[in-house]
Amino acid sequence: MLKKLIAWLIVAYLATILVALYAVKRPTSTETQTAPSETQVLIKKPDFSAIKDIPTRKKAFFSYLRPMINIQNKKLENDRAAVLALTENGSLNRKQRVKLAALARKYHVLEPDEALAEDASSVESELLKRVDSIPPALVLAQAANESSWGRSRFAREGNNYFGQWCFKAGCGIVPAKRPEGDIHEVRKFDSAQESVAAYFNNINSHPAYSDLRDLRAQMRAQNETITGSALAAGLQSYSERGAEYVEELRTMMRVNKLEP
Repeated sequence: MLKKLIAWLIVAYLATILVALYAVKRPTSTETQTAPSETQVLIKKPDFSAIKDIPTRKKAFFSYLRPMINIQNKKLENDRAAVLALTENGSLNRKQRVKLAALARKYHVLEPDEALAEDASSVESELLKRVDSIPPALVLAQAANESSWGRSRFAREGNNYFGQWCFKAGCGIVPAKRPEGDIHEVRKFDSAQESVAAYFNNINSHPAYSDLRDLRAQMRAQNETITGSALAAGLQSYSERGAEYVEELRTMMRVNKLEP
């Protein structure tokens, strides 16, 4: 009897271990994204359309996207520190030049196969304009504006919160009212985190937003507080509405108290 009891306890113990291992390895239906510490965390994507109370929906929207925005800004802070460390002494050794060139390609200052010139001062200057954080208030306001607080078709079906386009057939979702002859699609992303990362890359590298980057660099040089409201001035090219779009973003930041 005692032997049977011991055997039963051993089997139960092993079964408990197997269940625990299975639970750890088996993915859930929630969306996986990278946390600032580079560990994996699970964040469930809310059904924003199902949240009828507007203040509750807004709070859920901001809570969902803010950690992803913080991740991207942390990466930018780390890369900026690397650029500053490389450029503080003026001259670069071979290892430093290789690292600077890699950062320049990452932020599209250099083409993928372009070499770093002997005088890298212009590259360094442009990198510091691009490798810089974006105020969360501005990112949140644009995401809310472009995705209708996460309820748009493109946000729901393609994790696209910023209305970003692509131009290859099948790369995204074809807009219902796309003009005849146009080929653009609204880009699809595997996750909201990927959409946020693409937005940051777009703002920090696309020629259309060079005014925003120049303004940010000027404010930084003058030790001014870099706010979303101020940088919104550089986003007139983001929408056909131009200045009206900028004022709409500023109103959203103010009404939702996204920054002091």
